[in-house]
Amino acid sequence: MAAARSFRTRDIRNVVVLGHGGSGKTTLIDAVCFASGTSRRKGSVGDGTALTMTTPEEKAHGMSLELTVAHAIHDGTKINLLDTPGYMDFLGEAAAAVRVADAALVTVAAAAGVEVGTEMVWELCEKRGLPRMIFVSMMDKAHANFAQALEDVREKLAPGAVPVQIPIGAREDFRGVVDLLTGKAVVFKSGTVTGESEESAVPDEVADDVENWSTELMETLATTDEDLLDRYLEGEEIPLGELVAALAGAMADGEVVPVFCGAAEQSFGTVELVAKLVELAPHPGRAGQVDAVDVGGGTVSLRAEDGESPTALVFKTCAEPHVGELSLFRVYSGMLVNGSELRNMNQGASERINHLAIPQSKERVGVEALHAGDIGVVAKLKSTRTNDTLSAPANPVTLAGVDFPRADISVAVRGVARADEDKLGEALGRLHDEDPTFVAEFVPELRQTIARGLGELHFLVQFERMKRKYGVSVETEAPRIAYRETITAPAEGQGRFKKQTGGRGQFGDCWIRLRPKARGEGYEFISSIKGGVIPTKYVPSVDRGIREAAARGIVAGYPMVDFEAECYDGSYHSVDSSDIAFKVAGSYAFRNVAEKARPSLLEPIVEVRVTVPDEYVGDVMGDLNGRSARVLGMDPLGGNTVIRAQVAEAELHRYASSLRSITQGRGHHRRKLLGYDLVPPVRAAKIIAQAEAEKDN
Repeated sequence: MAAARSFRTRDIRNVVVLGHGGSGKTTLIDAVCFASGTSRRKGSVGDGTALTMTTPEEKAHGMSLELTVAHAIHDGTKINLLDTPGYMDFLGEAAAAVRVADAALVTVAAAAGVEVGTEMVWELCEKRGLPRMIFVSMMDKAHANFAQALEDVREKLAPGAVPVQIPIGAREDFRGVVDLLTGKAVVFKSGTVTGESEESAVPDEVADDVENWSTELMETLATTDEDLLDRYLEGEEIPLGELVAALAGAMADGEVVPVFCGAAEQSFGTVELVAKLVELAPHPGRAGQVDAVDVGGGTVSLRAEDGESPTALVFKTCAEPHVGELSLFRVYSGMLVNGSELRNMNQGASERINHLAIPQSKERVGVEALHAGDIGVVAKLKSTRTNDTLSAPANPVTLAGVDFPRADISVAVRGVARADEDKLGEALGRLHDEDPTFVAEFVPELRQTIARGLGELHFLVQFERMKRKYGVSVETEAPRIAYRETITAPAEGQGRFKKQTGGRGQFGDCWIRLRPKARGEGYEFISSIKGGVIPTKYVPSVDRGIREAAARGIVAGYPMVDFEAECYDGSYHSVDSSDIAFKVAGSYAFRNVAEKARPSLLEPIVEVRVTVPDEYVGDVMGDLNGRSARVLGMDPLGGNTVIRAQVAEAELHRYASSLRSITQGRGHHRRKLLGYDLVPPVRAAKIIAQAEAEKDN
C-alpha cells in the first residue's frame, strides 16, 4: 500500500469523544468517518460492525470496552477521534485518551440527558483543562428533548453551555438544524448515509427559538472581548470569521461550551459537526506547551513544532494475533520519521521506529513521517510499554504519563486446569501491559494470585480476553484476609530440646518471657543472659527459633506480631549443644509460653474515603454502619460529601459494587491500610474454625 500523506501540525485536531455508555459516541465516530470518506462502510453498534468496535468482547457485550483511535478528513484537516468506553469500569481508557487530546466532544443523549458516566468524564476533562464541546445525540429517538438535555447540561456540567445549533423537529420528526452563527437552516436528505443536506429557510416553528438563542450566543461572544462588545452594542454586524474566532477562544479558555445536535445513526448533523470541530478545536500548536523533565530533573517546555527534537508519549499498548504488540503514541514535539532511533527514557533502552503508521481503528495506514502533534502507531517495539516516553538521544526528556485510576476491587484467581495455572502469570502480565488499571500478583502469605481492577465487568472482560488471546481459563474466589496474631498478657516459660541417637546428641535449653507491645511496634528480642548459662554464640539461635515459630502463629496459623521476647535463663551441654539445638529450643519455648499469654487474632483495619453526592449520604452511612465502620468525619466537596471512616478489611468485600448500587454509580472510594486491631470474639471463633478445617483438608 502506498504511504498516506502526513498532515502538518496546523492541519491536525486531536479530539477525544466521551460520554455515558449508550450515549452514541461509537455511532457518531463511525458516521463521521464514513461521511468524510476515511471509512469504507457505515457500520452499526447493534450488529458489532461500527468502525471502532474491533474486539470479540466488544461485539459480545454490545459496547466499547477500550480506547480506539480513528480519523476523519475534512477540507484538508485530519481529525484524530479517540473513542472511549462509557462504562465506569473502563475509566482508565478514557483517562488515557484525555491525556493526549487537545479538545473533548462530550455526547449527551437527547432523551436521557446528563448521566453518571457523563459527570465522570467531565471531571477528567476538568482536571486536564480541556476545551469542550457537547453533542446532543440521538435526536431521532423516542422522548428526545433538546431543551431539556441542554438544561440538564447547564445545571450539572457547564453553566456556560450555549447552543451553536438548534434542532428542527425532534424524535421521528427530527429533520434538520439551524446554525446560529450563520442564521442558516439545513434540512437533511432522508435515506442517505453520508449526512447530505440542503439549505432551507428557517421554519416558523423554530423562529422564536432561533432569535432567542442567537441573541444569547452573540451576547456571550461579545462579552469575551471588549472591542467586540463595543461593536456589538453599537449595532455593528460582526463578520462570521471573527465570531468563529471568538467562540474558539472562549471555548479554549473554558468560558463557553458550544452545544450541537444530531442523529448519528442517520448521519444527520455529522457533516456540520465535523466542520465545527475543524473551526473550533485547537490544533496542537495552539493547544499550549507541554512540560517535560530533563535528565537533570529540571522542567523543560515542549512545543508542537517540527523543528524541535522529537518526543512522543505511548498512551496505549495492545496485542494483536500475528502482529504482536502495537504502541499508540502522540508526538509532542519534533517530526518523527520512519527509521528514527529514539531513547525510551523510562526503560533506559533504544528503540528504532519502523513501519510508522496512523491508526484507523484496527487498520493501520503507513506514513513516511508524522508531524508534531499527530497520533501514530508502531508495531513490535522491544521494551516500550504504556506511559513510556520516547525522545531523541541528543535531547532526552520524560513526559508525565496517564494518571490512571487506582484499581480498588480485588478478586483471587486460579487456573481451571494445571495447564492454565502454568501460563497464568505470563497471561496476567500481558493483560496489565494492555490495561494498566488491571494489576495482578501472587501473594505468598495468602497463597493466592490477587487481581485488582475497577469493577466486576472489568474482570469479566479481562478474563474473556485472556482466554481468547492466551488460552488461559480461570476461576475466581474471594481474596483471603491477611490476619495477624498477637499476645495480650505477659507470660514466661521454658523450651528444652534434647535428642540422643548414639554418638553426639543435641541439647538446648532456654527460658523466655513474652510481653505484649503496642500496635505496630513489631517484634523485639532481648537477651538477659548472665553468667554464661547459655553461651553468647547460641543466643541469636534462640531469637531465630522464636521468629520462625511466631511466623507460623499458634491460634490460626497467622504470623504473630507486636510482642517482646526476653531470654533470661537456660543451660547447655559442652558437647551436645549447637545452633540448631538452641533454635529448636527457642521455637519450643515460644509455643509453650505464647499459649499462656492470651493469644488473640488481629485483622487489618482500613481507612476509607467515600465520595458521594449529598443526596446519598444517609444511605451510604447506613451501609457503613452495617459494616461496623467507625465514622471519623464528613467533609463537604462541591455538591458531594467525603465520608472518612475506619472499617475492617473483611467487611469491605464487594464494597465498590455495593457503593455503586447505592449511589446509582455516582459514588467512589479510596482505601488505605491503617494497621491492625483485635478481631471481635464471635468472628474470631469463625476464623479459627475455618483455619482448622483447612488444616484438616
